[in-house]
Amino acid sequence: MFLHLEALIEQSLDGTLSYTAIERFQCNGESFAIQQSTGRGIHKPANLNAALSIKTTYTKPGKTPPYEDLVGEDGFARYKYEGLDPNHFANRSLRACLENQLPLVYFIGIAPGIFIARFPIFIIAESAQKHEFTLSFDRSEKGFDSPSLSETERRYALRQTKSRIHQPVFRQQVLRAYRSTCAVCRLKHVELLDAAHIVGDSRPEGKAIVPNGIALCKLHHAAYDRNLLGIRPDYRVEISRTLLLEVDGPLLKHGLQEMNGTTLTVPSAKNAKPDPNRLEIRYQDFLNAG
Repeated sequence: MFLHLEALIEQSLDGTLSYTAIERFQCNGESFAIQQSTGRGIHKPANLNAALSIKTTYTKPGKTPPYEDLVGEDGFARYKYEGLDPNHFANRSLRACLENQLPLVYFIGIAPGIFIARFPIFIIAESAQKHEFTLSFDRSEKGFDSPSLSETERRYALRQTKSRIHQPVFRQQVLRAYRSTCAVCRLKHVELLDAAHIVGDSRPEGKAIVPNGIALCKLHHAAYDRNLLGIRPDYRVEISRTLLLEVDGPLLKHGLQEMNGTTLTVPSAKNAKPDPNRLEIRYQDFLNAG
């Protein structure tokens, strides 16, 4: 199944997969469903004892994705039971993955019927009281004891969760909202574009959601991160006075200096536009940087 998905991802222009592409695969002459079109998130084929995949459906811009709130204080991601019954067959199928250290695929919706696939994912713990399973990218972490983790281990786990789950979803959703176009210079080469956070994810306002993101080319992303380029809450672009006074060739002149005073190209959908409150927070950082 993993080899099948890797081949599909390689064929994809942006690394995403449609539902029709992930519906089934062949193994030893037998056909298996990888996921299902129903609202059910845990998928176990009838002829297997353990689940093959879990799924989180698409969340519209402006709404908090389920997985965004399902990160424990230990930094590990969580996946909720189907219903509240620990003995529901879907929950038993994930428990079988935990007990036998079996890998799964995690499909995360980034648009209706479009997913990114994270694999292998492992179930490393279960809380019947909270009706949830704990996810990891490392089989060896099975049976971990959350209270005994050091602060360094917690920070590492959180970085893994963000880099393997949150950030890829954030990138795809932001680039789709901006139609794979830099909001500053209108560059349309997706391989040269990033999803830039307005407020960094170390702050409470820095959630990995579309209103906290802007599609920027790598030049303008780097300038934004270093407060050489600022964006006002009214979407006007400002270039730092230091750069405006420099003379250093055509890239500086056309790539940055001429962007001063221009207006961002933003999504037409209201719930996908950059959040003015977050822009104000970040703009103050730009002003303070001088």
